[in-house]
Amino acid sequence: MAQPKVLSIILAGGEGKRLMPLTADRAKPAVPFGGTYRLIDFALSNMVNSDLTKVAVLTQYKSHSLDRHISITWRMSTLLGNYVTPVPAQQRRGPHWYQGSADAIYQSMNLINDENPDYIVVFGADNIYRMNVRQMLNAHIDSGLAATVAAIRVPRSEASAFGIIDAGPDNVIDRFLEKPSDPPGLPDSPEESFASMGNYVFSRKQFVDMLNLDGQDHSSKHDMGGNIIPAFVAQRECGVYDFTQNEVPGATDKDRNYWRDVGTIDAYFEAHMDLISVVPEFNLYNDRWPILTQQPQLPGAKFTLHGTAESSIVTNGCIISGGDVEHSVLSPGVRVEDHASVDCCVVMHNARIGRNAVLRNVILDKNVEVADGVQIGVDREADEARGFHVSTNGVTVVPKNAKVNPI
Repeated sequence: MAQPKVLSIILAGGEGKRLMPLTADRAKPAVPFGGTYRLIDFALSNMVNSDLTKVAVLTQYKSHSLDRHISITWRMSTLLGNYVTPVPAQQRRGPHWYQGSADAIYQSMNLINDENPDYIVVFGADNIYRMNVRQMLNAHIDSGLAATVAAIRVPRSEASAFGIIDAGPDNVIDRFLEKPSDPPGLPDSPEESFASMGNYVFSRKQFVDMLNLDGQDHSSKHDMGGNIIPAFVAQRECGVYDFTQNEVPGATDKDRNYWRDVGTIDAYFEAHMDLISVVPEFNLYNDRWPILTQQPQLPGAKFTLHGTAESSIVTNGCIISGGDVEHSVLSPGVRVEDHASVDCCVVMHNARIGRNAVLRNVILDKNVEVADGVQIGVDREADEARGFHVSTNGVTVVPKNAKVNPI
């Protein structure tokens, strides 16, 4: 039996305002993560590992570094017609940018017409997780419904922070609730609720028809979760896919069904801390479902003058020259000098940390230079006086290319 034709669309046009200053001059999906990756690499790796190899990435805001990363890194064999291609906003429906996630696809209808797929997979670009998307696709086909939404189980006590799915035992969605004060429990687990992951599968004809209807509705916000999915729910044509049913090769008991929305500085920071425990919450070392990216051509990490790193990820090109690194993630080309102390930090490419510097709960963006003896993350008022963003949970962010000198 022939495999169905599938087009995958990755929505990568968000501004990422809550991740400022990391998104000051890059799109949110282009933000570095885990030392060598960018956020979009997780969604694209899930597609490719699931043998879904016709992928369009819709971009919009500050997309240059994202477009460049996709074009250079995600080069597929063209022999079988496979591709990952960035698609910038083209104003095909008039002189305006995307008005919402559904409008982004509506304005890019030529992609669907050209590929002529049976099914369309629509995923976000900026969450950390592993997922066998093919299993969700098969569940959608078996259901016979027009739309399927992936959902993760969350404690009912925390569910009011999410878009919540109320579905019956047949997995057909009865209600789609935005941050409800009294979230519904699950039939098999009353103290849990289904939260939408923002990942969808659609049958092509019904999806195109709905996009056309929404595109002509001037009162709509043209949002996938706010308009398209509720419209399918109203027709009883939308099902839920339980993420806990997804089986990924090589998953550990601890990181199975891991999913993290890294839309805020604190969530982004905590997701990094999930990587570095002895048995990590999210295991980057699963070679049966690898997270793929382009690795810079640099020598291996080097430790000199009794430099140490413990419970940390230290990538290629790093030099720990007498400094101490703990519970941190260091991207390629980082230099930590003698007697510097780095604890619970995320340090991006080519940052330099001087002698006797002290960093605690800090994110350093690319090419930051921290002078000798400087302390960051030790005194919140001092960090804010320097103009640094300090998150709700006390994570200090030093923006790209900053030079931090003693006060």
